[in-house]
Amino acid sequence: MNAQMDLTAILERLAKLEAETAIRNCINRYMEICDALDAHTDLNELMSLFAADCIWEGIGEKYAKSFGRYDSWQAVYDMFKSYTQQQSHFVMNAHFVSSEQIYVQAQQANASWLMLQSSTFRDGRSHLNAAKLTVRFQQQTDGTWKIQHFQTENIFSRPISHWNSTAELPVPNQN
Repeated sequence: MNAQMDLTAILERLAKLEAETAIRNCINRYMEICDALDAHTDLNELMSLFAADCIWEGIGEKYAKSFGRYDSWQAVYDMFKSYTQQQSHFVMNAHFVSSEQIYVQAQQANASWLMLQSSTFRDGRSHLNAAKLTVRFQQQTDGTWKIQHFQTENIFSRPISHWNSTAELPVPNQN
């Protein structure tokens, strides 16, 4: 390392890395909470991940119709509240995110992920969905990063018969 390296440049790089980590943690906590949406979900914790002027929307033909758009913190809260009834909408729900891209510029960041979601619903049906997530984050005055505009767009979606099986897992013979 060059002894003359500009301390300002190092601090800017560090701030960018810290922002990327905070954004990654935010989206992962969002997914973790969504995996367990039920009557016991702390919606205040979920909504603490969103900025006061947030937008949540499904885009593209399938998700615009299925999910719609929610243009305020309260509307987003109410949408999530509909998933937390006593009889949970999900019996099993698991989100997997990959292909991460995060671009931080000052106090804003644009990020995207590919998401795979496997779900079993209260009515017994199961579904596999893949979506592209495009999310804009805003750094708050306290330094935290929050979701300002969340978009999900369907790539594919299909019903499946079931997720879990009691069949033994094949492993190499270990004699």
